[in-house]
Amino acid sequence: MRARSSDNKSSDAKLTGLFLDMLAAEQGAGPNTLDAYRRDLTDFSEFLGRAGRAFADAETQTLRDYLADLDTRGFKSTSVARRLSAMRHLYRFLLNERIRTDDPAAILSGPKRGRGLPKVLSIADVDRMLRRAKELSKAEDASLSKRLRALRLYCLLEVLYATGLRVSELVALPRTAAKRDARMIVVRGKGNKERLVPLNEASRQAMADYLAATEAAKDNNKTDKKNRVAASKWLFPSFGESGHLTRQHFARDLKELAVASGLQARLVSPHVLRHAFASHLLHNGADLRIVQTLLGHTDISTTQIYTHVVEERLKSLVRDLHPLAEK
Repeated sequence: MRARSSDNKSSDAKLTGLFLDMLAAEQGAGPNTLDAYRRDLTDFSEFLGRAGRAFADAETQTLRDYLADLDTRGFKSTSVARRLSAMRHLYRFLLNERIRTDDPAAILSGPKRGRGLPKVLSIADVDRMLRRAKELSKAEDASLSKRLRALRLYCLLEVLYATGLRVSELVALPRTAAKRDARMIVVRGKGNKERLVPLNEASRQAMADYLAATEAAKDNNKTDKKNRVAASKWLFPSFGESGHLTRQHFARDLKELAVASGLQARLVSPHVLRHAFASHLLHNGADLRIVQTLLGHTDISTTQIYTHVVEERLKSLVRDLHPLAEK
């Protein structure tokens, strides 16, 4: 193998930066998407370096060798497919920018993978979590800080199950979303695209109660640093760099709530609750296109992972309502 030059490493870093700038400017890619591309391309660049290559001169066979290396390292087919997608996007960009005259990733084929059905909680499971979260938010013997955390978790859970928001959209909701008379909220999703999402009475009440509690805490702690959090523009503020609650923090709190509700922590996550929102709507007769809009899916094919719910409902209708069905 040829040794890697520092020029190659610098070149890859520069091209990665240009590529990420394009994704942010032209496709509205968010920080999480950009971080994922950066990690994937950094790993790819390090592999090329060991082969004495760089983005600008890598050949198709070298790319195949990288995919084989990922398999050897035990990467799942979904992760290999994601790395391949990152390479394809990168080389398409380099071709369009005339940095390369060919696209070595164009003829690569990805690993075969079946699309698994999403994990879904039952309506009864979600009800158990909501009841437990509400009980904790009303615990009279809890300290002020503990009660605020419980109110926040209950509010997050009600809003998530009512709207099906992505967790990144949920934790970044502005304080103005908690207006008492708001029947809809404007959500800024992937690609910086906005959509309107309706709220139900339970989610509006949970937001109002949580907001009232944070306002009361602010009044009681005018010289405390908590005052700065209560004055934040975010509905779920924190002292972190983003200024709002992190996805990871919410996921941890949710798993603790699952255990307290008698459920297995591994079965519960913010994304699972988003799936529950969609599946329960479809099970009760919602149109797939409506669910697509509510979830913020650009392509209906993304929403079609839920068609198993629709199919089961149709079978049930035929079985229960058809005049010739067996009784």
